[in-house]
Amino acid sequence: MKKLKFPSAQTILLIIAGLVALLTFFVPAGKYDTLAYDSGSNAFIRTSEENTEALPATQATLESLNIIIPLEKFTNGDIYKAINIPHTYKKLDAQPQGLVAFLKSPIKGIIDAADIIFLVLIIGGLIGIMNHTGAFDAGIAWLAKTLHGHEYILIVLVTTLVAAGGTTFGFAEETIAFFPILIPVFLAAKYDALVAIACIFLGSSIGTMCSTINPFSTIIASDAAGINWTTGWQGRVFMLGMTLLITIIFIMRYANRVKKDPSKSIIYNQKAQIEALFHQGDVKVSSFNWRLRIALFVFTACFIVMIIGVSRLDWWFLEMTTTFLVGAIVIGIITKIKEGVFIEVFVKGAGDLLGVALIIGIARGVTVIMSDGLISDTMLYYASDVTSGMNKGLFASVMTLTYSGLSFFIPSSSGMAVLTMPIMAPLADTVGVGRELVVNAYQYGMGLLYLISPTGLILPSLAIAKVGYDKWLKFIMPLFIILVIFTLIVMTTSAYLM
Repeated sequence: MKKLKFPSAQTILLIIAGLVALLTFFVPAGKYDTLAYDSGSNAFIRTSEENTEALPATQATLESLNIIIPLEKFTNGDIYKAINIPHTYKKLDAQPQGLVAFLKSPIKGIIDAADIIFLVLIIGGLIGIMNHTGAFDAGIAWLAKTLHGHEYILIVLVTTLVAAGGTTFGFAEETIAFFPILIPVFLAAKYDALVAIACIFLGSSIGTMCSTINPFSTIIASDAAGINWTTGWQGRVFMLGMTLLITIIFIMRYANRVKKDPSKSIIYNQKAQIEALFHQGDVKVSSFNWRLRIALFVFTACFIVMIIGVSRLDWWFLEMTTTFLVGAIVIGIITKIKEGVFIEVFVKGAGDLLGVALIIGIARGVTVIMSDGLISDTMLYYASDVTSGMNKGLFASVMTLTYSGLSFFIPSSSGMAVLTMPIMAPLADTVGVGRELVVNAYQYGMGLLYLISPTGLILPSLAIAKVGYDKWLKFIMPLFIILVIFTLIVMTTSAYLM
């Protein structure tokens, strides 16, 4: 009897979408009233199922709605999304998402995620151009020779740098660009593709989980909780340092086993396939001529420009995608690729990442079903009810686990912050702890589930190297359990120290 094969990433997401669609038949539909600031009229817009009304943009208005947030957080643009108004949850007529809605969800998701999908496709084209020039092969051969005997530096350096991006400006979706580039480097260092995926994905995940000055999580969540974002920063820095250390040690232990004995690799049966996918072969360092060096410089500069743009110039997917498109064209000119060949290679490179782009779209479709089924706010309402009135230590742990569960239904960090903080943050007052505890629970809870959540970025990341989700679970589970236990201990202890 043949061994059953684990489903592909696309199939897993479609199964999840089907299950979520079924939930809309059983979970009551409901919604909170929302409040948004309209800069044009300098007024608050309160929206409910019955009507929409304009309210004066004053601190008194916020206080009358039990929203303990300074007015300037809205007027200066810190809180730019509509927030839920506490104590306004209402049950609504059920909006079950049947077969037709389920079938439409992947298409809606692809349309909704068009910005990141185009970024992935353009990056695929750029990678195709770089592979065609031979710059990657020559550069990797040079790097492998330079790091010979000190390959572990790659693990520490990549994981730490990506984590730094995550903790400062939410470096997450942008990491998709790094997998096709760094996986060949790790393969050349005699590690497997899982080591490269772990360094990039876990580095980003740990960084965003323990965000320190990340405007898309720490700052916006603190603002929505009515506290200064610097409150509790010491605890987040401690968590960042400890979880990053635990993660690097975990990756290095696995990497060393693989380096000493390749058969110890969880994906050993895919070794030849993955090496062929990333063009691993014998390339002489002498072929690394000045044109290829300039091409690699331009390629690297694209990422530097992207990072500066996102962190300093408010860039988002349009500007990032344009940067990589321009980079591909410049590299084509430098390496004298003919126009017809350039188009053919670029399109083929984009096609190589089409499967990854579709995974991103299907995952977004799951969120569409939950939104159309009106069950996200219901989950929030019952979650806030569960945690009310607990003792400090239990409150901290349950709040962390609650946010883990909610993150499946509300995967956006900024969306989670503005929707839940006005509801959850006041619960800290009832048990005698600081509201920063709720902000930390939100970050850590979302971050923990993100490590294994199939609706996050892990499936697209794995798809780039053709690695199955089951292999990732086998790799990550020991670390996941360690991080969950460590986080709950830290949260419980910090509650009693307040």
